[in-house]
Amino acid sequence: MILAERAARMEAEAERSSDAALIAHLKLEIEKLRRTLYGPSSERKARLLDQLELQLEELEAAATEDEFAAEEAAQTMQTVRPFQRKRPVRKPFPDDIERERVLIEAPTSCPCCGGGRLSKLGEDVTETLEVIPRRWMVIETVREKFSCRDCEAIAQPPAPFHATPRGFIGPQLLATILFDKFGQHIPLNRQSQRFKCEGIDLSVSTLADQVGAGVFAAMPLYRLIEAHVLSAERLHGDDTTVPILARGKTVTGRIWTYVRDDRPFGGTSPPAALYYASRDRRGDHPEQHLRDFTGILQADAYSGFNALYDAARKPKPITPALCWAHSRRQFFELADIAKNARRGRSAAEISPIALEAVKRIDALFDIERDINGLSASERLALRQERSAPLLTELEKWLREERARLSRSASVAKPIDYMLKRWGDFTRFAEDGRICLTNNAAERALRGLALGRRAWLFAGSDRGAERAAVMVTLIQTARLNDVDPQAWLADVFARIPAHPQSSIRELLPWNWKRQDKKPVVAEAA
Repeated sequence: MILAERAARMEAEAERSSDAALIAHLKLEIEKLRRTLYGPSSERKARLLDQLELQLEELEAAATEDEFAAEEAAQTMQTVRPFQRKRPVRKPFPDDIERERVLIEAPTSCPCCGGGRLSKLGEDVTETLEVIPRRWMVIETVREKFSCRDCEAIAQPPAPFHATPRGFIGPQLLATILFDKFGQHIPLNRQSQRFKCEGIDLSVSTLADQVGAGVFAAMPLYRLIEAHVLSAERLHGDDTTVPILARGKTVTGRIWTYVRDDRPFGGTSPPAALYYASRDRRGDHPEQHLRDFTGILQADAYSGFNALYDAARKPKPITPALCWAHSRRQFFELADIAKNARRGRSAAEISPIALEAVKRIDALFDIERDINGLSASERLALRQERSAPLLTELEKWLREERARLSRSASVAKPIDYMLKRWGDFTRFAEDGRICLTNNAAERALRGLALGRRAWLFAGSDRGAERAAVMVTLIQTARLNDVDPQAWLADVFARIPAHPQSSIRELLPWNWKRQDKKPVVAEAA
């Protein structure tokens, strides 16, 4: 009786853990679907997904432990049915993945009667996902020499092209080093330690030498992406801090990004992200970056952009379009009920004006989700019909509320931020190409913000510039749904011998992979 009661209790506990894990899994899937359909509705969405994934990880581990404990308890009692956990449906493995067939030998005689007349009825296949540790190999390229018996001339095939001038590292390894450093934010010293554990001694200086050679080899593609981005009608612009090592200290440098993405208004041009590095945040940097650009710039209200909007600018002033996510964030911080609840007694009072402003701005975002992906003319017509009346009411309400507030009111600052730049905020209602937010640029900088914790700082100004080049290539490949590492490996294998006149074929949106396996001579 005691064993039966214990087994029943363990089964009930396993059922509760399984249900909790399933609920967490469904919540995470719902949030991911919402993010896919509507985009990030607030600055808290990314943190919410991270929290849900962490919660799911813990619940899944606990549910598995309870399941095994329930099975072990059920084995001692024949009257207790073993617990069967309800797991989410697993996604099938890719069709193009390498497969190895392991055949378990069938019996040669019947285990029941001992007869040998067995007939195959079918087979059951169990699939197990496995990973093979990284395999190192040295490719020996043999060029045989021949001597002519008539004229005594020596003939030999030409030397093969290498990914880098000092070509003792193959294109696959070079792409791995660069992608791990600039795409996965793994510093070279950690890569060197990992290689050494695998039996390959590549010093940090050797890896750094190859990084410099790889960046130099990829510069033609960077220049093509730069020209493609700056020829756009509309750009997203933003910047983030990057500590740069100086004499005995670090200085706060900047990585600037300009993103071309015409997909929200039905454009057919491929998306791309361009990055620059600078030692400071002076306004002459964006002036230099966008010296020939004359379209629309979606950005925040950074004063360094003001010279670009000057009517006297040559050849033509840039049209500004400000980000509603920035303005909403200032109101949201004053109306964040959940954050205030965590603060307890030290929490400030919720501003009813800020809360109402968030609700009114969210109504504009709801309209944008419905028209995302339509043509510029269709977006403009729907905005004139649905968004323009809301903007008129919002401006009137903001001015009325601001007239009643004192200068010291906390909500007065975000109201003034919007009203002083109202024309730039509402320009999206006059042009269907303009987005409501500058989130495209912020997403492009997210990887750098996360990577700062891993690599701490850039080693020099040149190091920051190399990072800008490689992040341009990697992020552009991602925007075009191309595997950056596979693309870089193929590009490094082909670009030394590729004609300069057709170098555009190697851009991510034009790229067609060519798998060419080297001929390995067998040992005698």
